[in-house]
Amino acid sequence: MTSTAVQDADRVLKERHRTMWAWGDYPRVASDLIAELGPVVVEAAGITERDRVLDVAAGAGNATLPAATRGARVVASDLTPELLAAGRREAERRGLSVQWVEADVEALPFPDADFDVVMSVVGAMFAPHHQQTADEILRVCRPGGTVAMINWSRQGLIGQLFATMAPYAPPPPPGAQPAALWGDEDHVRELFGNHVRDLRFERREVAYPPSFEKPADLRDYYKAYYGPTIATYRAVADDARRTADLDRDFADFFARNDHRAPGAATGAWSAEYLIVTAQKN
Repeated sequence: MTSTAVQDADRVLKERHRTMWAWGDYPRVASDLIAELGPVVVEAAGITERDRVLDVAAGAGNATLPAATRGARVVASDLTPELLAAGRREAERRGLSVQWVEADVEALPFPDADFDVVMSVVGAMFAPHHQQTADEILRVCRPGGTVAMINWSRQGLIGQLFATMAPYAPPPPPGAQPAALWGDEDHVRELFGNHVRDLRFERREVAYPPSFEKPADLRDYYKAYYGPTIATYRAVADDARRTADLDRDFADFFARNDHRAPGAATGAWSAEYLIVTAQKN
């Protein structure tokens, strides 16, 4: 494939991503299921009122808003303007000052060494070119500054959710890397290389609220509100049999991962994630 064809494929993919994350209601998903992750990364990064902070692939501000609550000067960037608009409304409601910038994490519109902290919560990991993403994160972080990320692990619930959807989703273009690789310590070490020091990893799990009685209820929640799931169902919408197969596989996946106590009325699901922190050299 020529370089022009690769660039065209990248543009198509990023436009698809921009549209996909606007489908459904990702701010609701983040609030319902993973609200605790924003404060976790802010704590891991040690953010204070003295810091200038960039939240890349920020969505609607899961980490942005907790950082701003600490008094930090925060910029939130994301590829999808609808998510930024939702974050802006919530920041205004809380009386928080945040700058919201539409931007691609692989080509950030900020000067070198512009931020004390660069962070991302299950966002930057979805950019297709991992080394380019890591290089941009490092470029805009000042020497001695902090990089902090939360990434879904490949073996955890969300990594396996994407593996369940993969046979039904459109194939990625050549060169695009699986998001779940960001949940692998060796992969992250290779991406950041000798540009960082004190690289640390910690695995944790976020427990879903007891809101879903049956595995199919959680499947239907994802079908209604989570952009990547909506995109997968749209890809097979003209094939009733494939749609039924996806429904079955999705429900079976959540059933296998339901760890409810005997006799419990609602299911119990949790998703493993990797906390990454480092200082830029």
